[in-house]
Amino acid sequence: MAVRIRLSRHGRKKKPYYRIVVANSEAPRDGKFLEIVGTYDPLQNPAAINIKQDKVQAWLDKGAEPTDTVRSLLAKAVVAAPAE
Repeated sequence: MAVRIRLSRHGRKKKPYYRIVVANSEAPRDGKFLEIVGTYDPLQNPAAINIKQDKVQAWLDKGAEPTDTVRSLLAKAVVAAPAE
């Protein structure tokens, strides 16, 4: 079972809101997941990224692979965290 850290879309039409979830790579995009590890709201200015870093790190240590988009969000969140 390959585990991925990826986005799950929520919200309504033209108003997306994403959860950052840990899911089996074969599960549908908005389907079954193992754990919610954060949120991403691209409509706020600047975009709001909330990540539970301890949970993300635990899943990365277990071998979960982030998607390209989630990898860039994680990089932005880590860069933004020390500046606050």
